[in-house]
Amino acid sequence: MNRFVAALALTVGLVNAQPPEARITNGAIQAVLYLPDADRGYYRGTRFDWSGVIARLEYKHHSYFGVWFPKYEPTLHDAITGPVEEFRSDDGALGFGEAKPGELFVKIGVGILQKPDNKPYQFTRPYKIVSTGVWVVRPHPESVEFEQDLRDVNGYGYEYSKRVRLADHKPELILEHTLKNTGKRMIETEVYNHDFYVIDGQPTGPAFSIQFPFRVKPEDSLGNAAEVRGDEITYTRPLGEGGHDTVAGYLTGYGKSAKDDDIRVENSRVGAGVEESINRPISKLYLWSIRTTVCPEVYIALKIAPGESARWQTKYRFYTFRPEEEQGRP
Repeated sequence: MNRFVAALALTVGLVNAQPPEARITNGAIQAVLYLPDADRGYYRGTRFDWSGVIARLEYKHHSYFGVWFPKYEPTLHDAITGPVEEFRSDDGALGFGEAKPGELFVKIGVGILQKPDNKPYQFTRPYKIVSTGVWVVRPHPESVEFEQDLRDVNGYGYEYSKRVRLADHKPELILEHTLKNTGKRMIETEVYNHDFYVIDGQPTGPAFSIQFPFRVKPEDSLGNAAEVRGDEITYTRPLGEGGHDTVAGYLTGYGKSAKDDDIRVENSRVGAGVEESINRPISKLYLWSIRTTVCPEVYIALKIAPGESARWQTKYRFYTFRPEEEQGRP
């Protein structure tokens, strides 16, 4: 049976049927996080890691994350607010490809799932959750610690911890991860953060830009709504409503150094931006954006032998600048 243990040092939303949440602040940033819960959690889908889901984050009267999707159901694969992470193996999830219908596989950050048939893995498809392992959640005034312990499933097992904290006296949000392989088989996976930036609710269009520390090159055309300018991607027109008008595709141009894993998203109309950096090299880079959100998705690769651990850190730096209108630009 699933067990969720929460050491609640803060006021957590545990009344009525509201999803449990925790509030953190360092004075400059105020943020609300949804907490994992198999019965009342805001997100109970089988795609994204259940820990570290940020409902809202504000800095200097600007908001950076929020609802971007038109339909909400707790088990819907993308009914979630960013930044959120997904672990994805070559065959979709650990052990999925070799599992027969009715057998089990592992999705890190979610738990033990059941394979229903012989169809290929689809991240949009809901899978039956057999167990979420054991979650431990420890909220603090400026951080929340998450731990998930999943015991041996067909040779796979892990201890996963994530600490979401606000830096002292800095406008920074830091995600600190540790994944320990407690099973008998090698863990080979990639993990990316979908981000789901929603800056002040601004629609995706010419006011948005995405900046890279290298000359970015799309593998295929991004369409007529975006333009590549050296190390920057800009939007040439507003994206349409309904979620069908997209700018999406794989990007290249990065090297093997972690210094390339540093990307900025800015909105010149409101004068707000965010810089995301990860202390590991990029293994894959994908851009996905619709009218309501801009998402540069950075993948990193993990290969963890039994008994070994992998550690990585993702940092978000929030900043402001003079809006376009105040600079006298058209």
